[in-house]
Amino acid sequence: MPNLFRKVVPLTVFLVISHALVSVHLWAAHYKFGAQTLTVPDGFVVEQIAGPPLIDRPIVADFDSDGHLYVAESSGSNDPVEVQLAEKPHRILRLTDSDGDGTFDSKTVFADQMMFPEGVLWYRGSVYVSAPPQIWKLTDKDGDGVAEEREVWFDAKTLTGCANDLHGPYAGRDGWIYWCKGSFAEQTYERAHTDPFVTRAAHIFRRRPEGGEVEPVLNGGMNNPVDVVFSNTGERFLSSTFLQRPSAGEGNRDGLIHAIYGGVYGRENGVLDGHPRTGDLMPVLDHLGPVAPSGLEYYEGKTLGSNFTGNLFTALFNLHQVTRYELMPQGASFSSKTSVFLESDDLDFHPTDVFEDADGSLIVIDTGGWYKLCCPTSQLHKPDVPGGIYRIRKSGTQLYEDPRGLTLRWGSITNRKLISLLGDERPYVVDRAIETLALRGDKVISRLSNSLGNSATDSKVRLNIVWALTKIDSREARQAVRLALQDSNPDVVQAALHSISAWRDK
Repeated sequence: MPNLFRKVVPLTVFLVISHALVSVHLWAAHYKFGAQTLTVPDGFVVEQIAGPPLIDRPIVADFDSDGHLYVAESSGSNDPVEVQLAEKPHRILRLTDSDGDGTFDSKTVFADQMMFPEGVLWYRGSVYVSAPPQIWKLTDKDGDGVAEEREVWFDAKTLTGCANDLHGPYAGRDGWIYWCKGSFAEQTYERAHTDPFVTRAAHIFRRRPEGGEVEPVLNGGMNNPVDVVFSNTGERFLSSTFLQRPSAGEGNRDGLIHAIYGGVYGRENGVLDGHPRTGDLMPVLDHLGPVAPSGLEYYEGKTLGSNFTGNLFTALFNLHQVTRYELMPQGASFSSKTSVFLESDDLDFHPTDVFEDADGSLIVIDTGGWYKLCCPTSQLHKPDVPGGIYRIRKSGTQLYEDPRGLTLRWGSITNRKLISLLGDERPYVVDRAIETLALRGDKVISRLSNSLGNSATDSKVRLNIVWALTKIDSREARQAVRLALQDSNPDVVQAALHSISAWRDK
């Protein structure tokens, strides 16, 4: 275990008010791990849950339904991307917490010989990994922690010198798989009954898990859109670099976007020529400096505190921080109150991912000091400086009992029970109930429709019924979703509109 101490000290917090940076002070706690100190707000605890020798240079990760953590690990290479593509020196590890104490204690090499991995998604029994220029679908058929099946799920066919052609993938609430295209290499996508879609711009793209056509969600003149997350009503949020040139905005460069479907974002750039737009570029939700935002998370739980539900968190590679964004509705979009949630005093602490665990704690990945490829602020190659994986939780908070619902018999659970679980306080249980209902397909549509049309059904259940129906590909599911257009709760209506637009339900 790390050499750990705690003391309360002032923590500087930054509030973005009309795009002006204002600092205030809160009390904070310090935790020491080796030579570095991590600072969080008072009342929160930081624990290291994985590090050397179990894992040295983690990048990004995702949990499966049983609590295994699939982590992309770098070899430490900064070779030119053509060399990395030929040698494929990186790998995906599966970490296991065998005694349930919250710390990982064993691993298997789930997949070796990977090109530079820039995203990990566990979805319906497979692990999807972006390794530019492709997204791989990796499947462990016999449960031994090793992927026997490896197939290319998507091939972008472009690889530029910074390997920022591809980030993701990310599972949308609507059943689509999303990813980001950065750099400005030209890509071409065939479309039925119309001309191919040809673009050099940055994009969020999406595609059905079973394959099919690629659909653009938004485009822009920014260099490197990275992470996409989704609110409970289907709103998209995006972290990105170079939304504008620093000289154009008093140091602003990177930022967060409220990612509206069909929007054009970023800065004016020749790659936008030919893309339809109705006026000026769409606004930035939160302007940041040259911080290199990477991992992004929409927090659904309550164990950090009820005022954290619906907040965004992003990992800032250059600032050695994780930042919190309290979203507030403003017109058709949002404003945000911004504060530093975690900060390291170690210049080699580089957070690259942040996400919620089933118990409501927050997981932060520090990749260490190895990376410098195309990074203007990370010029020293330090593969000998390892990273680690950390958990942030609120001290004294009662955690969810059975947070993943592992005691439930998911294979034989009744439809009535599944629908009741759509209102459960455990986000992971809700997500699994949605997936289980969706996989039952037409057999559950009538019951879902009856519950959706019943005003006595809890509004959270009605909202999640919409998402379950959205993942079912049938005419009856489309008809059922239309009921939600008359719902008394605007969140349910918004989810229904998202569903209708995704399926082009005229």
